[in-house]
Amino acid sequence: MPVISLQCYIQAKQQLVFDLSRNIDLHRISTAHTKEQAIAGVTSGLISLNESVTWRANHFGFSLKMTSKITEMQSPIYFRDEQVEGPFKYLQHDHYFEEKDEGVIMKDEFSFSSPLGIAGKFIDWLVMKKYLENLLKGRNATIKEFAESDKWRTVLVSAY
Repeated sequence: MPVISLQCYIQAKQQLVFDLSRNIDLHRISTAHTKEQAIAGVTSGLISLNESVTWRANHFGFSLKMTSKITEMQSPIYFRDEQVEGPFKYLQHDHYFEEKDEGVIMKDEFSFSSPLGIAGKFIDWLVMKKYLENLLKGRNATIKEFAESDKWRTVLVSAY
C-alpha cells in the first residue's frame, strides 16, 4: 500500500494551522482546479470528530464522490480522516502539528489503495501516488499561504 509522507514548516500558531487544516472552505479553495465541492455532511467551516463530509470533484476526466469522516482528533496536535465511501479501496490521512521555534511543523501521513487487485496496485504506483502527492502539496501550500498572512480571516470567523 502506498504511503505519502510530507512535512511543511508554517510560521503561525499551532491552533490556527490545525483549524485551517480541517476547514472545509479552505480545502475547497486549495482544490479549485478539480472543481471540488462539499455536497453533504459538513459543507462549510470546521469539521470535527465523528463528523463527515461528502466531496464531489473532477479527477482524470471523471466526476467522483467520496465521503470522509474524522475518526480521531486531539486538538491542536492531531486528527485523522478516513474514506468511508468512495473510489478507493482504502484511504487514511493522518495530520500532525508540532510546535517548532516560532511556528509549526505540519506533517501528513497519507495511505491509500485503489480497487481492482493487481491492476489497482500498478495504477497506484504508476499514477496515483504522484497525483495525490501533488494534490497534498498544493493543499499544504494553500494552508501555509493563508496561515502566514491575514488571508486566514476569510475562512475562519474566530480571532487568534
